[in-house]
Amino acid sequence: MDIRQRLAANIVRLRKEKSWSQEELADRTGLHRTYISAVERCVRNPTITVVEKIAKALEVSAGELLG
Repeated sequence: MDIRQRLAANIVRLRKEKSWSQEELADRTGLHRTYISAVERCVRNPTITVVEKIAKALEVSAGELLG
């Protein structure tokens, strides 16, 4: 599993643990819902800044998202 797949799997898992939709996560990060969807499907390569925004919204470290 490459790093994008790990990131996507961790985002989906953490988002679902919080019972959040992609739209809810997008609202909490300031990103668009379709961007969140693209990251979860490994279609987009998020910058480290975006990874940090997602991590903060999910209340985990960026390292946890990537690990």
